[in-house]
Amino acid sequence: MDSDLSLEFLRVVEQAAIACAHTMGQGDRHKSDQVAVEAMRRVMDTVPIDGTIVIGEGERDEAPMLFIGEKVGMAHALHGESAGGFPQVDIAVDPLEGTNLCATGAANAIAVLAASSRGGLLHAPDLYMEKLVVGPSSKDHVDLDAPVADNLTAIAGCLGRTVEDLVVIVLDRPRHEELIAGIRATGARIRLIGDGDLSAGIAAAVVGSGVHAVMGTGGAPEGVLTAAAMRCLNGEIFARLVVATPEHEARCRAMGITDFKRVYRSKDLAPGARVIFAATGVTDGALMRGVRFFGDGVRTSSLIMQNDPYRIRFIDSIHVTMSKDVKIHF
Repeated sequence: MDSDLSLEFLRVVEQAAIACAHTMGQGDRHKSDQVAVEAMRRVMDTVPIDGTIVIGEGERDEAPMLFIGEKVGMAHALHGESAGGFPQVDIAVDPLEGTNLCATGAANAIAVLAASSRGGLLHAPDLYMEKLVVGPSSKDHVDLDAPVADNLTAIAGCLGRTVEDLVVIVLDRPRHEELIAGIRATGARIRLIGDGDLSAGIAAAVVGSGVHAVMGTGGAPEGVLTAAAMRCLNGEIFARLVVATPEHEARCRAMGITDFKRVYRSKDLAPGARVIFAATGVTDGALMRGVRFFGDGVRTSSLIMQNDPYRIRFIDSIHVTMSKDVKIHF
C-alpha cells in the first residue's frame, strides 16, 4: 500500500466531517451519522484502491453502505465491477465517532478511518472490549490484568510524576463504577466522557495532551481504530473482547476468533506492515478543532498518520467556494 494514499484518505474524512458538521447541535444523532456515512462512501470511490471494509457500520446491521465486506474504491466504482492495477487495502471506518457529541454540540466528535494492506486489520465483532491505552513511555510497564493502583504507579514512575498528577479518561457508564472508585482511591484524577474513547486513546499517546491513560470497557471496532493510531504514535493499547454469551462466541468464531481470553496489543489488532490513520475534527477537541463555516468556504482540522515511514501531520485545510469576491480567512 502506497503511503501517498494518506492524502487521498484525508479527503474522505474531511468530507465526512463537513457533512455531519452541518447537523451539529440539531439533536438528531441518526441524521448526523447518516450524512457522514453517505459522504464518506461517496468520496471513498474516488480513491485509487481496491478496498474492502473490515470495520464498518456494524456486522449485524443491514447497513446500505460501508458495511463489513463491502468493496470500495476506484477499482469497484464502475458499475460494481472490479478493475485490476489498484492496491488491495483493508479499511476500518467510523464516519462519525461520537454521534451524540455531534448531535448535542459537545467536544471531540471526529470522522475517522484506518487503512492497511490486505489482512492488516483485525475483523473484530461489534462487542465490548476491555481496554487500557497508554503512551510510549509506559507501554512496557503496564498490564491489563494488573490492579488499577499498580498500573497507575507504573505510569507515574515512567513519566517521572506522582500518581496524583495523572489524568485518566473513563467512559461515564454504570459498568465503570468500581473502576472509577479504584482510580479515585489512588489519588489520580479522572476525566469522565460521555462518548469518544477513540479520540481519548489518541490523546493518551500524545505528549502534552494532559491525558495519561484511558481505562475501561468500550467498543471493539473502536479498539481496532485505536490500535491503528497506536501503531503510528508508538503508544499501546491492551485489549480483550468481552465474550459473555454463546451468541457472542458464535459471532467471534464467524470472524475467525477462537481464543476469547486473549489480550491483544496494537500489533495484534492492526498487524499490517503499513498503516494509515486519518481523522478530521467535527466539533472542537483536544487535538483538532471542529469544522468551521465561513461565507466563502469551510475550514477543517485533521490528523494524518502513518507508520512507514513514520509521519504525523496536523493539517489545517481551507475548502474554498470560488467566486469573484472570495476572501480567505485565517
